[in-house]
Order: sequence, then structure tokens, then C-alpha cells
Amino acid sequence: MSPRGRPLSFTRSAARILELSLGQMLWSRRSIFLAVVTGGPVVLSAAIHAIVRWTPAGMPLVNGSRMTGAGVYGMMIWLLYVRFIVPVLGVFYGTSLVADEVDDKTITYLFTRPIRRSAVVVGKYLAYLVCTVLLILPSVVIVYFVIVPLGAGPGIGANFPSLVIDLGMLALGLAAYGAVFALVGARLRRPLVAGLVFAFGWEPGVLIFPGYVNRLSVAYYLQGLVPHAMPDDSAVSAILQLFSEVPPVSVSLSALVSITLVTLWLAGRSVEAREYVLEQ
Repeated sequence: MSPRGRPLSFTRSAARILELSLGQMLWSRRSIFLAVVTGGPVVLSAAIHAIVRWTPAGMPLVNGSRMTGAGVYGMMIWLLYVRFIVPVLGVFYGTSLVADEVDDKTITYLFTRPIRRSAVVVGKYLAYLVCTVLLILPSVVIVYFVIVPLGAGPGIGANFPSLVIDLGMLALGLAAYGAVFALVGARLRRPLVAGLVFAFGWEPGVLIFPGYVNRLSVAYYLQGLVPHAMPDDSAVSAILQLFSEVPPVSVSLSALVSITLVTLWLAGRSVEAREYVLEQ
């Protein structure tokens, strides 16, 4: 309640829920598991760095061309972060924003407070966004500084604009996936399974279909913001060519922002309209 006894505004309510939820998310068992996931690329980059430094030949040859540190870093962004880590973070956090409260039988107590239900969803979503950004962006920065100096080619300074774009792109991806899976969590009773099917079944599957069906995925628009060209001289080039169609940057930005806002609004509306009857 406000000092005058009136219900808090939507903005202040969401800020209160953000403050309440952030500490819980950062120190939850889910965050420990996902910190291990985001630490995987760091360990991998350290191993690659050690192998290259200890090997007299340096970076390996692929199709007659010697790989560069920037090329390896770009491939890690494509395959590890965009294709795997960002969707995983979105699924495990986004689907739990409402579902965890239902499973713990605490949602009715949360909704008895004099605040709008949709403000609860937005506050928990913002806490998710802060938490996942704190997990993933330091991982990307460490990988960049470990991998890019390897081999010939442009160094850290020349590739720094790509790092900045990567950080913004991944944050926008986390925002879009989180909003989509917040809607899934608000509408379904067992949202985690549905979220995993969408992230690792539907999303990569529709990208290989011709026509316009691939527009119905977050990954299609997210790949349009990746500043690195898809590697065409690697062992995985044949697979990556399936995902070679990318939309313009302006289209990707507007689509991802629209997906985030619309699905988050729908999640709030779903929570407002739904009756929560807890099982004994």
C-alpha cells in the first residue's frame, strides 16, 4: 500500500516484485545449474586457448585456410549461445515465473496483495531478465578475451564492435524468449515440457522449411542480429547452410521487440483472467 492507503501504481508494484524476486532467483538452485551451463563456454575457450598455445602449428587448418580467433569466437556465439544457452535460459526461467508459485502453493498469497496480477508477472519477468543478463554476458566477455587473440587476423580492438553487438543481441534474445515462455508458463499447467519442445523442436525445425513458416520463431529474427558471418569453411558448414536465410536488421529488431511486448502483455492478461485453485 502507498503511504496514503491507496494501492500501489503498476510501475511501483512491478518494481517491488522485481526487488523481491531478484534475490530469490540469483540464489536459487536453478541459477546454480544455469551458471554451470554458461560456464561451459568459458571452460571450452580456456581449453582451446591452451591447446593452440601448446601446439607448434597454432590454429588448425580448415579447407586449406588457417582459422582465426575471431572466427572461432563467432562460431561459439552461433552454436553455443544463440542456438543453445539463450533458449535454455529462457525456458528454465520464463516457464517458472508463474508455474513455480503454483507448484509451491504460494501464488494465492502473492495475489492477495493490493497490486495488479499483471504487475506481478512484469516484476518477475524483469527479475528474470536482470538475472539471466548477469549470468550470460560475463561469460561472453571472458570467451571473447580468451579466444579472439588466438591466431592471425584482427585482434581484440578491431573486433570489439562485434562484442558490443553480441551483448545487445543476446540480451534482446533473452528478453524475447523469456516473454514467450512466460506466456507458456501462464497458460499451461506443465509448461517446462512444452517450452523445451518449442525451443529445441519447433525453433530449429521450422528454420529448414521453405516459405514463411520460419517467421513463426524467435531464432529466425535473432540470427539476423548476429554480427558474425556464418562460417562457410568449417566442418559444420553444411548444417549451418540450412539456416543461411536471415532477415534485415531492422526487421529483426522490430519483430523481436514486438514479440517481447505482445507475449508479455498476453502473459499478464492470462494471469489476470485465470482462477488459481491449488490442489491439496
